[in-house]
Amino acid sequence: MAIDPAPAHSTASTLVFHLSDIHFGLVDEEAIAWVKREIAERRPDAVAITGDLTMRARHREFEAATRWIRSLDVPVTVEVGNHDLPYFNLIERFFTPYKRFKGVESVVEKELDLPGLAIVPLKTAVRAQPRLNWSKGWVTDAALTKCLAAIDALPDGVRALVAVHHPLREVGTSGTALTHNGQKALTALAQRPVIGVLSGHVHDPFDLVQETVHGPVRMIGAGTLSQRVRSTPPSFNELHWNGETLKVRARNLGDVRTRDMQIDDVPEDAMPPRQPGEPVAPIGNVPPTDPPVH
Repeated sequence: MAIDPAPAHSTASTLVFHLSDIHFGLVDEEAIAWVKREIAERRPDAVAITGDLTMRARHREFEAATRWIRSLDVPVTVEVGNHDLPYFNLIERFFTPYKRFKGVESVVEKELDLPGLAIVPLKTAVRAQPRLNWSKGWVTDAALTKCLAAIDALPDGVRALVAVHHPLREVGTSGTALTHNGQKALTALAQRPVIGVLSGHVHDPFDLVQETVHGPVRMIGAGTLSQRVRSTPPSFNELHWNGETLKVRARNLGDVRTRDMQIDDVPEDAMPPRQPGEPVAPIGNVPPTDPPVH
């Protein structure tokens, strides 16, 4: 019997599947086959994929991702992750960075309007930035303005889930922060009817609250569906919104309880923990070597 079983989909609630870091090219085939079956059987109201569809933004990886997304037959929105920008072709990265999304361009950074709830995108992956590690997030003023305008345009009473790739918490120093301007974005979102910020990138699920001068913001991270596991098995989040409460379950093939799947802090990157004190889930399933990078 499953330890953390999937609840029935009540017609009185909205069901959202939150997926992230699928990494076609290094995908966990068993995991995505399972998720596809879950989607077909449960018929969620929406699927939010918070970035890193691919491993190295290769054409064949996008083709595989496109086939899989098109087969789902439910509303989907996709955020761009740092792995989805051209990795080897710098000319394309700078001038046509989203060209390879053409098979699913209609769902990239797409707002989804559900009963009483909207999923609103906020781009955090940028083609370049003034620091060496371009894999980290950056919230530009333009991206934040666009996101806030979309939230402000929602009908009265409609709440928002904001979809990003990088967690908005600024872990690290100002020069190595996980997401530059992340705290600025959270502060602005705290002043609006936002029930949570959905993200990925770190390959472990989490459900944390970040304080701002305007109040708390809930940050919800999904794990990975790839072979690049960090400290927990491949997983996705199942979200239930009943108009008042948002419930989150971290679903996984190992039937590990949600709380045991969720890490207690946001790490600076998606690599396996190496030193004492780095956030590791209680199950401690840490690979003995770095995940493959090909």
